[in-house]
Amino acid sequence: MRVTHEVVNQSAPLVGVNLFGANRALRDALRALAPQVGTAPLDAVGAAAGSAALQEHARLANLHPPVLRTHDRFGRRIDQVEFHPSYHALMAQALAQGLHGTPWSEGPGGHVRRAAAFMLFTEAEPAVLCPVSMTYAVTPSLRANPALHAAWGPKLAATAYDGRFVPPTEKPAVTMGMGMTEKQGGSDVRANTTRAVPDGRDAWGERFALTGHKWFLSAPMCDAFLVLAQAPGGLSCFFVPRWRPDGTVNPVAIQRLKHKLGNHANASSEVEFDGTHGWLVGEAGRGVPQILAMGALTRLDCALGTAGLMRQALSLALHHAAQRQAFGRRLLDQPLMRAVLADLALESEAATALALRLAVAVDRSEHDGDGHEALIRRVLTPVAKFWICKRGSAFAQEAMECLGGNGYVEEQGEGVMARIYREMPLNSIWEGAGNIMALDLLRALRSGAPRPGARHAPIVDALMHEVAPVRGAHPALDRLADRVARRLADVDDEVAARALARDVALLLQAAVLHRTAPGLVFDAFCAGRLDGAADVFGLLPAGIDTGALVRRAMPVDSD
Repeated sequence: MRVTHEVVNQSAPLVGVNLFGANRALRDALRALAPQVGTAPLDAVGAAAGSAALQEHARLANLHPPVLRTHDRFGRRIDQVEFHPSYHALMAQALAQGLHGTPWSEGPGGHVRRAAAFMLFTEAEPAVLCPVSMTYAVTPSLRANPALHAAWGPKLAATAYDGRFVPPTEKPAVTMGMGMTEKQGGSDVRANTTRAVPDGRDAWGERFALTGHKWFLSAPMCDAFLVLAQAPGGLSCFFVPRWRPDGTVNPVAIQRLKHKLGNHANASSEVEFDGTHGWLVGEAGRGVPQILAMGALTRLDCALGTAGLMRQALSLALHHAAQRQAFGRRLLDQPLMRAVLADLALESEAATALALRLAVAVDRSEHDGDGHEALIRRVLTPVAKFWICKRGSAFAQEAMECLGGNGYVEEQGEGVMARIYREMPLNSIWEGAGNIMALDLLRALRSGAPRPGARHAPIVDALMHEVAPVRGAHPALDRLADRVARRLADVDDEVAARALARDVALLLQAAVLHRTAPGLVFDAFCAGRLDGAADVFGLLPAGIDTGALVRRAMPVDSD
């Protein structure tokens, strides 16, 4: 057969790169914000996440999505989900790296180490991190039932993954999911209709029988879930295991798996409870604040995950542009393309720094009881979730354009950029969409009365204190800080809540970049985001060294 063409001017796959070693923004942020965190474990995560083996597992886990088996061949109800072996390989790697409940058994710095590792692993495959994230986030809520926490806590932190559907007593480690949403309520969980009837008491405390429907129950093959149901004392939080303590299966009828835009490796399900056993967690009638303790931590992971996806998309775009030729020059050397890539690099670094700053606040408030960090954690959680996740989808589209048509092609799971594009909107929706985050910011700012003689609530003072060290560093930052300070004095305007969330996010990104990044990054951010507020990428003002920004972000040497 005659050769009709040869393949030239196509970029090679980005594979075999240590993602931590290549990520200067993350390394610098860690050095500035949490210098006590050792980098050897992160180097190991970065090497594994960038390996050909994990990339192939990610491809296969997404190409062969989970399959629901409601019955066995004899007609018995089994309610099990089958996954491709690559899904289990990815889960085993995530647990081995301590991305789930392990930080709760570590000392100071554990949550920051885990946050950095979470971002790195997201670059390999984000979908399997749904159950991993929920397993991490469940501990604060589960503490409200000491018997359950004692029985389950150690296995929630164990690192030997076991994907079998067997009682938890037969497994070295367990995972947990969550079920809040019902079809009639969505984010309005107080409209939930699932009922919980008292059914006695045992070693795990007050037991209830639950009857109702959950429109979304994430990762149904987890070993247990936190769910909301209406009890005699009001909407309450319940611990619902797949197996009862006596070794029998708890009736959780999986009706179907959701056919989603992305997140294909993860099973999202619709379930029915019919006399399903659940154990009360916390006080009756206090279910919402109880389960929101879990939700606050999964919101952290939404910000971390989006920052990780941004970095992956940026790396793919940079790697392609360094190899692809057009009009006699590499794309990387074309001024307009370099301007776009530099702007994407700036956005990625700002997202990484802000997400890691939130992880530091979680770590210090958990370990040191630091009052300032607890306030920053409270306000930064909705802000980081809102802004980083909002930026993610636009970022993925621009990064995809850098690859042209090749970026849009799925190609049996090898089109990683297409997978990123489909994945990006999820973190913005999950755990509360943009309006919920903006309203939560207002709720946080309204909380707590001002100190005697003070004009502001403590949480507003904490925000001003966070920004104070960088006052005078750039005129645009000072102007934005003044505007935000004026608006924080009146937080009753719900219509302006999204604009406030954006401005607080930009202000805090600038403040943290001043601590973590070289001056050229900080100056470019202030000029391009605080002064310019560009509506599309690639509009950085004249005078910014776009070449330096691109070189700093390159995943491999481009020369």
